[in-house]
Amino acid sequence: MTAKPDLTPAARRMSELLAGVRDDRLAAPTPCPDMPLGALIDHIAGLSLAFTWAAAKRFPDGPSQPPSADAANLPPDWRARVPERLDALAAAWRAPEAWEGTTQAGGIDMSGEEAGHVAMNELVVHGWDLARATGRPYDAGKDEIETCLAFVGPAVEQSGGQGIEGLFGPAVEISGAAPALDQLMAKTGRDPSWTAS
Repeated sequence: MTAKPDLTPAARRMSELLAGVRDDRLAAPTPCPDMPLGALIDHIAGLSLAFTWAAAKRFPDGPSQPPSADAANLPPDWRARVPERLDALAAAWRAPEAWEGTTQAGGIDMSGEEAGHVAMNELVVHGWDLARATGRPYDAGKDEIETCLAFVGPAVEQSGGQGIEGLFGPAVEISGAAPALDQLMAKTGRDPSWTAS
């Protein structure tokens, strides 16, 4: 049986980035069109919960729904609460049974294996979004990037590079010699050279 990816490093990296976000930056732009920083953080909070439930295959609030993206939903203690959710997410996917059977995330039925890879992709891609929006470096592990590319590559091919509704936008063309992280971001519809103004 092949080893399953460990979501812990990507979750911790995201928590570290969240700790440095100032309140006066919540309206700042991100590489995600129409999703300011505060909305991105709300989306991260929601997906953390959704994919923790997907790993456990238990949905306390009823059927799984796509995570929201609205800064107005952020509680005053989001800097503590969101990292707690990220820790719980990583812990949930350390259980071998999380990767088995079928589950649901964002209102979509999928295998446990697929859900785990989507969760890793969400952590890495939105971690990069967060880093870019706050002007900080982002250094994902080689194995994390390879895991995400193995998931994203076939999906992009299947869509003809047009993107997948609710997952990522149309692919951005970049040089085949670009670093693997840039390749991943381009496949998910992001401009790897995007910077916060």
